[in-house]
Amino acid sequence: MLNFEYPLTGFHFLVVFEIFPQTPVDVCFQEVTGLSVTMNTESIKEGGENRFEHKLPTRAVYTDIVLKRGLFNTALLTEWCRQAIENYDFKPTNVLISLQDQNHVPVFGWYVMNAIPVKWEVTGLHAEKGQVAIESLTLSYNYFKIISPVSLAAGLTGGLSASVSVGI
Repeated sequence: MLNFEYPLTGFHFLVVFEIFPQTPVDVCFQEVTGLSVTMNTESIKEGGENRFEHKLPTRAVYTDIVLKRGLFNTALLTEWCRQAIENYDFKPTNVLISLQDQNHVPVFGWYVMNAIPVKWEVTGLHAEKGQVAIESLTLSYNYFKIISPVSLAAGLTGGLSASVSVGI
């Protein structure tokens, strides 16, 4: 019998903010985009070598994360965002984004450090369409750590010990 491994699916995930208290709707999102990091490089020309330039890594650049979900009037996360944007009361928080298997067990994740809201948006409202109002939350942050079974087994998380328990 062959043991095949399949790629992880991207439709079963959980987003947990380290903000308390939270409501069950604060962890329910329909889409997460922007989990991306790019390593900038600096080109160094070597005297006498004209065929190439050495590219040395300088700094990682992380893109903003965009979270989308149905608009709720009871979400405390929306209040956190409102306080930041309307009152300039920014309270950075860490965010855990995790892919889950069919048993709701995290199998891969991203631990986002010091996230703040930089944009809040609601989709257009249309009287002739029976659509759910969707809110979009854009977060800026310092960096993220990748949490995978391979890195956990090898002890490569750099002392990361995030334990999150959410009951829905």
